[in-house]
Amino acid sequence: MNGWLLAATVVFGGGVGATLWGVTTGPLSRRVVAQNLSTALACPALLLLAQGYDRPAYVDLALVLALLGPVGTLVFARLLTDELADDPPRAWGVTWAAAGFAAGVVAALCAAVGPSRAMAKLLLVGALLIGGNLVASRALSGGIAGVRGG
Repeated sequence: MNGWLLAATVVFGGGVGATLWGVTTGPLSRRVVAQNLSTALACPALLLLAQGYDRPAYVDLALVLALLGPVGTLVFARLLTDELADDPPRAWGVTWAAAGFAAGVVAALCAAVGPSRAMAKLLLVGALLIGGNLVASRALSGGIAGVRGG
C-alpha cells in the first residue's frame, strides 16, 4: 500500500463514512449539507485512488461526480425549499474546509503527475468540484434567488 492509497482509505473511511451517517440521521438541514459534503470528499478520494492504483479511469469517475454532485444538491435545494425555509443549513466552515481539502489534494496530485493532459484534467476536476460545492452550499443557505426564494 502506498501513501496515495492510505490517504484515500482515510478519506473514504473517515470523511465519507461521517457524511453517510449525517445523511441518514438528524434534521433535514444537516442531511442536505452532509449529502453535499459527501460529493466534496468522495471526489478527492477517487482522485487519490486514481494516483495510487495508476488508473486514469478513476479520474473520469471523479469528473462525473464533480459535475453531478452539486447539481443534485441544487435539485434538493429547489425541491425542499419550503422545508428548509424554517431552518436553513449553515455550514460554511465545513464547506470551506472541504474546498481547501479538495484544493490540497488536487495540488498534490498535479505536482505528482507534472505538466501533461492529466494535470489539465485534474485542474478541471478541482475547479468543478470546488466551484460546484460552493454554489450548492450557497443555494442551500438561501443565497441564490429563485432556488430557495432568497
